Amino acid sequence: MSASSLHVLVIAQAWPRPNSPMLQRLQGFLARGWQVTFASPAAPEQQDANLSALRAVELVDSDFDPFIGGLAPDVVLFERFELEERFAWRVEQHCPKALRLLDSGDLQSLREARHALLRRRLALGLDPNDFRELFATSGSDLYQQMAPAELTRREIAAIHRSDLSLVVSDVEIDLLVNGFGVPPALLHWCPPMPEAPRTATVPFGEREHIIAFVDFRDPADWDSVLWLKHNIWPMVRRHLPDAQLHLHGPSPSAKALALHDPAGGLLIFEHDAEPAALLGKARLCLAALRFGAGIKGVLLDAMLAGTPSITTPIGSEAMHGTQPWPGQVSATAEGLAKAVIALYADEDRWNQAQRNAAPLLDTHFNRRWHGAALAERIEQTLMELADQRLYNFTGAMLRQQQRSLRDAGAADRCP
Repeated sequence: MSASSLHVLVIAQAWPRPNSPMLQRLQGFLARGWQVTFASPAAPEQQDANLSALRAVELVDSDFDPFIGGLAPDVVLFERFELEERFAWRVEQHCPKALRLLDSGDLQSLREARHALLRRRLALGLDPNDFRELFATSGSDLYQQMAPAELTRREIAAIHRSDLSLVVSDVEIDLLVNGFGVPPALLHWCPPMPEAPRTATVPFGEREHIIAFVDFRDPADWDSVLWLKHNIWPMVRRHLPDAQLHLHGPSPSAKALALHDPAGGLLIFEHDAEPAALLGKARLCLAALRFGAGIKGVLLDAMLAGTPSITTPIGSEAMHGTQPWPGQVSATAEGLAKAVIALYADEDRWNQAQRNAAPLLDTHFNRRWHGAALAERIEQTLMELADQRLYNFTGAMLRQQQRSLRDAGAADRCP
């Protein structure tokens, strides 16, 4: 089997949107000359990306066994651990030599642990504006919060069972290796790989207002909306009475629409399209996240649009290393408000913040480098697959346990 003839099956939760990390993965595989089949239990939607360049099917659970047996892929990529739990054992049964990849996205267990820590802090009635201590929570403290949770055990068990897991955040790789003892050989750093912007950015004087993109149904985004509304935006508005904060997101609920306040400069918009065009006209992007994990796509979109961003340490995590942020990072409501006020009115500072984006895009999110590194890692792992599985004893043990439980369940169902 030559590397150029690989057949990759991607099993995803939903069909990819334009410019999404999943679409970037698919494009990278095709650019390598690989045959790609995309499958999802979900039905495609009108706003999803065009997948005409590859074979794409709507996956029916009951038809999976003949489907995978007839396809016989060399590599199977599962998007998120829930799909690994659902389908990986069936891939192993029908295609035991196929390389099993897990695209972990952001660590859901880390997100939930941080949410629990935030709720605990708010329940204690501590300062609702200063979260420096919370954002500085150490890896050992995060481990203690995460380890007892079933979600954590399921997520990390899936990483051990897989031959290779793609992790978007180097911070999360450090937590997995040094906190949970995951062997580095099972992990690959693979952040988003966006295309470089092709058009000139709009200058400072032709932009107006502050923009935030949120999913009103997502707990982390909804928490950020409430923090903005009640703590941050009133401070900004006192100094910038003509500025507006535009909150864009799909399907805002009644409680979200109730926050719409034109007189106070806070406007809610229902928007389910790509953010690039709107970001390119805004003067600033604001992401006031108090918990979360992984890479924040809207902040990456802001870099691509040449729009300086103001965010928290949670927002900027794993996105800039020691390089300057293209905007400002603060752990307090007052600090975020002051950053918005300063950057919104100071063209020189704004231009410098915009210039800071290019080095980050070239280092942390370089499409050519990360795409080649991922393909080479897959090819290398395929060549060493037998040894990798031999020395991944924990993974072998977990897969054996999974098979035993499955077989016992099948026996119980027999008449």
